[in-house]
This record gives sequence, C-alpha cells and structure tokens, in this order.
Amino acid sequence: MERISRLRAVFLILIFSFVLVLFAIRLFKLQIIDTKGNTDNTTTYGTVTTVRAARGDILDRNGKVLVGNRASYDLVFNHYVIKSADNRNEYLYNLLKKCDELGVTHTDHLPVTTERPFVYTLDEYSSAWQRYFRSFMNDWGLDSDITAPLLIERLRARYEIPETWSDEDARAVVGLRYEFDLRGVVPLSNYVFIEDVTSDDLSAILELNTPGLMVESTTVREYHTTYAAHILGSMGAMDADDWAKYEDQGYSMDAQIGQSGFEEAFEEYLHGIDGQRYDAVSKDGTIIEQRYVDGKEPIAGSNVETTIDIDIQKIAEDALADAMDSFTNPDRNTSTSGDGLDAQGAAVVVMKVKTGEILACASYPTYNLATMQDDWDELIKDDLHPFFNRAFGAAYAPGSTYKPSTLTAAMMNGLYQRGEIITDEGVFTKYDGFRPKCLFYSSTGGGSTHGDIDAQYALRVSCNYFFYELASRCTWQMLDETAKGFGLGEPTGIELTEITGYRSNPDSKKANHTGVDAAWGAGDRVLTGIGQAENRFTPLQLAVYACTLANQGTRYKATFLNRVASSDYRTLVYENQPEILSQMDISNDCYQTYLEGMRAVASLPGGTASNYFGGVKDAPGRNYPVTVCAKTGTAQHASGGSDHGAFICFAPMEDPEIAVACFGEKVGHGSSLAKVADEIIESYYEMVRASETFTYENKLS
Repeated sequence: MERISRLRAVFLILIFSFVLVLFAIRLFKLQIIDTKGNTDNTTTYGTVTTVRAARGDILDRNGKVLVGNRASYDLVFNHYVIKSADNRNEYLYNLLKKCDELGVTHTDHLPVTTERPFVYTLDEYSSAWQRYFRSFMNDWGLDSDITAPLLIERLRARYEIPETWSDEDARAVVGLRYEFDLRGVVPLSNYVFIEDVTSDDLSAILELNTPGLMVESTTVREYHTTYAAHILGSMGAMDADDWAKYEDQGYSMDAQIGQSGFEEAFEEYLHGIDGQRYDAVSKDGTIIEQRYVDGKEPIAGSNVETTIDIDIQKIAEDALADAMDSFTNPDRNTSTSGDGLDAQGAAVVVMKVKTGEILACASYPTYNLATMQDDWDELIKDDLHPFFNRAFGAAYAPGSTYKPSTLTAAMMNGLYQRGEIITDEGVFTKYDGFRPKCLFYSSTGGGSTHGDIDAQYALRVSCNYFFYELASRCTWQMLDETAKGFGLGEPTGIELTEITGYRSNPDSKKANHTGVDAAWGAGDRVLTGIGQAENRFTPLQLAVYACTLANQGTRYKATFLNRVASSDYRTLVYENQPEILSQMDISNDCYQTYLEGMRAVASLPGGTASNYFGGVKDAPGRNYPVTVCAKTGTAQHASGGSDHGAFICFAPMEDPEIAVACFGEKVGHGSSLAKVADEIIESYYEMVRASETFTYENKLS
C-alpha cells in the first residue's frame, strides 16, 4: 500500500509538472514570441540601448566654461522595426537620397569602401568591430577570405537589392542592412544613423516616415572660446588601441572619447557613466514604453577646472601672432638685416612660479576647434603644421637662455666666485684646434671685446667668451646635473603627452651622430655652456627652468589641473596640490648673482632685452609695474635662414610670481620675443592683480 501510495504521489507530481511546463510554454509564446511577430500593428519590439552620459565641462581657473555641451538630436534606428517593414530597401534608398540632397552624412561599420573598386577597410576599426564583422560573416556562412567586391555582390543578392541601382547606391543600402543584421548576431544597442542633426534636416528626414527611424536627444561638445585649441583638445571615435584601453571601463563601442589635449588627459573625470534603457516600440515605430534597466540611469561626467586663465591665454596668443606677423611682413619688419622674414612657428608658456600652475600655453600657428572639421583640408595642407603643439611637442636649442644654468654649475662647485672678473679676449684659445669667438668680437670685425667683466655684466650683454671660460672650468657632469636640476631635458609632470628633449652630454652626442662626429670633446663642453651643442628643450621646460631659477632651485611639477567637481558643481571630487620634484642647494650668493644679471638684461642700458620692461624703450621713465629678470637666447641651426630665438623671464624680482618662456623658429634673435613677454607681464599685473578684489562667477566655489 505504501508503495502504491508513493507511486500515485509521484504520478500526480509528474502530471502537475507537465501542466506547469505547458502553461509556461503558452505564457512564453504569448509574452515573447507574439510580441516579436509580424502579424499586426499591436506587435511590439523590445531593445536595450545605451544612453550616453553628458560629458563634464572644462573650465579655466576663474570658473569660466571653456568647453561645455549643447542639446542635440541623433537619428537612431530600431533594427527590429525596419527589418520587419515591407519595401524596406525602397525606404532606405529614399532615406539615403534625401540625406544626399540635404548634404547630411552618415556612417556605417561595414568594413568596405563606399565606392568602387571595393576594398576592405578592416584595419581602420577597433578589434571589437573586427570581431563583430567576423561573427557576422560566420553567422551568414560567408568565407573569411572572400574579396570585398564579391562580398558586396553576395550581400546585394541576399538583400534583394534591384539590379538597376548603381553599385554605390547598393553599397550604401547594404551598409545599413549590415548594421541591422549585425544586431541579430552580437549584442549591440540601436544603430545611430546620423549624429547632431539640425532641426531643418530633422524635419525633412522625418517626413519620409522611414520605419524604425527615431529621434534621440543627446548632447555635443560646444566651445566657448576660439583660443587654447592645442591644449583644450578634441573628441573622436575610438580606434583599436582606444578600445583595448576602455573596453573594461563600461564604454560603448560608439562612444566618443577625448583624442587630444584636456579632453584626452582628463577623460576619466569628464566621461561619466552611460545608462542602459529598455525601449518598447510598436511595429509602426511608436514608442510604447521606456525605462532604465535596473536603475542604470546615465551619470554625467565631472567638471574639470584647469589652471589656465583664458584672459591671459588670449593675450599670449594675440601677442605671439602679432609678433610673428611683424617678423614675416616686410612692411612691418623693423630689423635692419631683415632677420625673421622666414619665421615659421613659435610658442609661449606662462606659469605661476611658486606652484607650477600653467596660466597660458600657446602655439603658433593655431586653429579654431569649433570650425576644425570644416577647415580640415586647409589645415592639414598648411606647411606650418597648425595642429602641431610646439609648446611641449618640439625641442629646440635654448641658446643663451642656458647661461644662468652654466653660471649656477660653476658657482655651486666653487669654480666661480661672486664678483670675479674674467677678461674677454675675443677668441677663446684654451683648446688646440678649437677657437670659438665672442659674438661681439665677430660683429665688430675683431676690433672690440667686452674687456674685464663679471657675471652680472656677462649676463647683461650675453658675452659668450665669459661662459666659454665658465664651462671650461666645469666637467660635463657638473653642467649636466645642474641643467637636470632646473628641469631641462626632464619630464615636467604635465597631464598631457610631452617630449622631453635631451641635454648635451656624451650620450646625447653619440645618439645624434655617427663615426668620428660622435666623439665627445672639450669643444662640446664649451658649446654646451652657451646653450648649443646637443641641448634641445621644449618651451615648457624653459618655463619650468625660469620658475626654478626664480625659486632658488626649487622645481615644481608643471600642471594644468586645478580641481574637479561633480556634474552639479556641489561636490569637490579632487583638488590638485603643488608638488616639488627636486631641490638644488643654490647659495644666496649664486642666487643674487644671476638675479642681478637677469635684471640687468631687462632694464639696464646694453641689456639684450632693455628695449622692454622699463628699459630704454620709453626713456626717460616708463612706469612698468614690476622689476623683471630676463635672459635672451639666439640659436643657429643647420637648415639655414634666420636664427631661432628664445626668451625667458620672471617677475617681480623681489618676490617672483609669474614666469614666461617664448621660443620662435627663425625669428632672428631671442630679444625679438621680449615684446611677447612684455605684453603678457604688463597685462597680467594691470589686469589680474589690479582686479584681485573682483570676484568671478566661479561655479566651483
């Protein structure tokens, strides 16, 4: 009996389980299969799509928004709807023709050129998109080694595209059909057909009533300034290397990322977190339901406040452009020799001495980020390469701006005492076979020298002979270590990609020369002392150098980052702090020696920059706001033409606050760039310090 009862119980359980399975199958058919059917207009299609998070703002140090967002609209396809539509090829054909008529471009990810002869473009796509393409090919039973023309032919036949259509029209429709079918093979969100559609184009396109084509509200980057293009940077689609980096960070395949400048450097703060939204759409394209999946609403990116002062940036760029125009314009070039008529590019960097904050960073020529795409063809053909950031992407010989470092090396090692007199003999004869001349001696035909001079006067008139002597007293290691302490040939610490250049030493000479020319000799050490030989530094490194001179050997990390706030500006996410990278033990005697010499450069008669900064330019008495310490530099180069020019300065001498470094390609003389620094410093103290009581509307305060 017990056994029978047990069997009966098991039998009843089996029957009950069978009924439950039948019910579940019926319920699944009602809820899932029928909703994706193709029988009537009550059919619905459910998809999960990625909702892009709004990108954070980029601001200057005073809270002024430099890059923000504006509301925009994308045209997005629900692939379920369009795939179920009758005459879908005709719908897509008419849609594409309307886009051509309006001049609206679209993109697809089919890795084949859009015109004959068809060839693969797979290498242009990220590894993920390449995997998706291979998955599509495998799912459709297409050979991986099939040629591109044959692939288009096969897909054209598969999609039943009329033979009367041109190959290009067929390829365009095939590209759209590929996007739709790809989403049946791999889990991708809805296909973004066109980004940032204007209201007029949107209306014209929607009048076609293309099945499955929907409007998606979004945001695009908007630039609030025409300045700082090289450092603000741009956005773009990911490539293979980008995807390898961001694949595990929750980025969608079609995400826009920072490709250069601040946009790239501060991507982790600016990007935000994308959301996931479920869309239920009827067969005719009507949205029935929208809801975020598991509460995954998009979270906007954080706002980045940089160290840049956009007002100082404007002054720096305008002053640099005006100076370059004056060099290259024969009617404005005041040089008796015409030096600078072949000037090419230039850069200027402005820094806070005691923090390493970069107030301005300009490269010439420049461009407008807002119109970059429209100007692209013209910009890439420009021989002066306006996209190239010369401020920290190029390294140049510093010329005589290096001389304070040579003086410091000699004094730190007890090889020169403050006030010591050295006699300029015109020709330096210490080494056999090497007879460098003082520039003053050469310019006067060998008739004049600087005579008996000390370090202050040697810096003032930039006497090469004096620094030949100091360099000859030092070992190359002494010169090298001192220059390193000043940050020359060293990473500055900026958040953007930079080159480091190199210091003049046996290793750099060997790296840049071959054979007998690679051997290091005493002549190399002597030329190193005046900023020639192998020395190559970026304008940004020259600015760090100027700051370190002003700080008596304390070198701060250079930075563009001030602080980061939440998307609503209510919460401080990160605040940068000044960071000391190195400290040299520079005596007060040494410090005062180069301070006096650099002050004389800017303000005393005979100083190589004395036409500016309260010197003889406006004699008898220019009311300049501060005492400036400066050094000019002129560097020859192998390509011929006018010499390169370099200039560094800081102010005020009594308590240094701001430093400026300029470099100009083929501008003729370093003193020619003093006018740029002159305008920046004078404007800084007239505009910024005079308005310290004025409070900007700082969103982060």
